[in-house]
Parts: sequence; C-alpha cells; structure tokens
Amino acid sequence: MKFTVARDELITPLNQVAGVVERRQTLPILANVLMVLEGERLSLTGTDLEVELIGRVAVASADGDGEVTVPARKLVDICKSLPEGSDIQFSVEEGKVTVKSGRSRFTLSTLPPREFPSVEDGLGTHQFTLKQRDLRRLIDRTSFAMAQQDVRYYLNGMLWEIKGGQLRVVATDGHRLAMCTLQSSLETDSDAQVILPRKGVLELGRLLGDEDADVSIVIGSNHIRATTERFTFTSKLVDGKFPEYERVLPRNPDKIVSGSRLELRQAFTRTAILSNEKYRGVRLKLGENNLDIVANNPEQEQAEEVVPVEYSGDGLEIGFNVSYLLDVLGVLSGETIKLSLSDPNSSALLEESDSGDSVYVVMPMRL
Repeated sequence: MKFTVARDELITPLNQVAGVVERRQTLPILANVLMVLEGERLSLTGTDLEVELIGRVAVASADGDGEVTVPARKLVDICKSLPEGSDIQFSVEEGKVTVKSGRSRFTLSTLPPREFPSVEDGLGTHQFTLKQRDLRRLIDRTSFAMAQQDVRYYLNGMLWEIKGGQLRVVATDGHRLAMCTLQSSLETDSDAQVILPRKGVLELGRLLGDEDADVSIVIGSNHIRATTERFTFTSKLVDGKFPEYERVLPRNPDKIVSGSRLELRQAFTRTAILSNEKYRGVRLKLGENNLDIVANNPEQEQAEEVVPVEYSGDGLEIGFNVSYLLDVLGVLSGETIKLSLSDPNSSALLEESDSGDSVYVVMPMRL
C-alpha cells in the first residue's frame, strides 16, 4: 500500500479526526488513527468509543488499496512540521509506515487494523437533512449552557427534540437554560427526543461550516450520525430523561425591559470586574427607563453602572450571576434585547426583541 497526498489537503481532516482521539487511553489502539485507502480516496478514522469521526481526502496517486493504524498525535505533529505546499508519501511495509516528504523521512510503528473498534452501525429511526450553517447556529446558541460534570449526567449534554416537524435544541445546567428552534420545518414522520453527550456536541459544532452545504442526520435508538461530503460523525446518545424544560419558562412576566444589547453587555463586563470572584453576583435595580447595575466584593469595593432602557412600571431589585447574563448577551445578535421579569425570586427571560429563534432563562441569586 503506497500513496501520495498533498500536505495541505491532509492537515484539516487529520486534525479534526485526531481531536476525537483521547490522550489518556486504556486501549493502545485508541491512540491511533485508522487510515483506509480505497482507489484514490483516503479515509481517516478516530474514536474514543463514545464518539467516532471519519474524515475523507482525495490522494494525488495511489498504488494498491489497504488499511493501517498509526499514532494520531505523532502523525499530526509530523504533518504540521512539514512545509506548506509539499507532498507526503506514505508506504506500508512489515508493520511499519514510512512517511516521506522532500528530504524528511519518518518511520512509525503500527497496530493491527482488525483491533480498531467501530461504533455500531444500527438502523436509524429518524432521518433528515438540513443546512450546515443552520445546525451550527443551533449548537452555537445553546451549547454554553450545558453542564460540565454534573452528577445528573443527562445535563452534561444537549436535548434534540423533533416535534411537529420542528427541530429544537435545549441545554441547561440547572441554573440557566438555552433553547433554539430551527425556523424551517423538517420532513419527518414522528416526534423524537434524544440527548447528545457534551463531547459529541462540541466536536460536531467544530466540524460544521457556515456554508450552504447540507448535513444529513440519522438518529437511531442509541446513536446519532451526521454525514457531509467531507466527514461522517457518529456519537453515542446519553441514556436518560431530560427535564421538562417548558415548565422552567417563566409564565406571564409583567415587567418587560428593552435595552441596547451592546450597552448592557459593556455595562455588565465593567461591573463584573468588582464582583465576588466566586459567586459573580450583580444586583439589578429597575426603575423608570433606567437599569442600575451594582456589584460588590468582600474587599468592600463597589462598581455601579446606569443603563438607559425602555421600561415603565414598578421598581424591582433582583440579583444574578453576571457570567450567565454575559454568556447570553454574547450569543444573541441584533440591536436590542428584551428582558422579562416578574419578582426577585423568579427567573428572567432573555430574547431578541424582534421575534428571534432563541430563548434564554436565567435563575436569580440571593445577594
């Protein structure tokens, strides 16, 4: 098995595939990437048994089909160190892979390809196709609200819900919730609810481009697969029940505030400097057409910002974790945002003022 491939063509899929490979492995084979040559197409596969990614690249010339596994990190480092625009020649002989480019020559050890595990290929129950940029938007707008290492393992991931032909994704860590709904409808027969694990969500988000290209999704009983021209991504699903998120959405909040997204974001960023480093609390004092933001810390220091907003009604004082508010303002777009409140003990609802596709809920803090 011999083939030549352009370094610049190989580097992107190789990087993506190596990103799935875990550095600390129980099985030595999982530190390797599987290279399969069929005709003039090279497939690269990496897996950690939870997530599998197959990248595809066209080779410049090939001599004989075959497959081999090589250490992922070493191969990435070698390819990165070679000059841009160069060609890389691979040849496999007697359990070793020789990598040549210009005057450079590397010999890498291999492991038997038959030992390389594959994520099961079950039948999907739901299939649909959408634009890569649409799916990327759903992930970008909600993934920050996923829990990181919560004992409620189903929160360390993202809910994908198909209901009435609409795809909605929801993430929550118990303190805040992010929800984004795809505006166009899908061609699916039945409804479904699945939870993608955190790693799967982040890897898929990295793979998707902003372009018009399609991505086809297949959801099975315990896995999800996303396929484009350049890659096939498979992830196991989280076996658990996601909370009934609709019950968290505030009902009939009576204090509706409109303000400039940029001004509010800058004001929160400045007041956060003097908030308590551990609890990150800021106090919001709402009055006629202005919002007073105050932060204090244990050193008796204080920051205060007054932001003009559109509001008429009773005054209100409420505390929030400023990091949660900044995360939401960071993903929202548009000139103005709408903040809906009811009382100091009820969650706040944040959204774009002109009917957007995203809704955010942030729990209040006692300060």
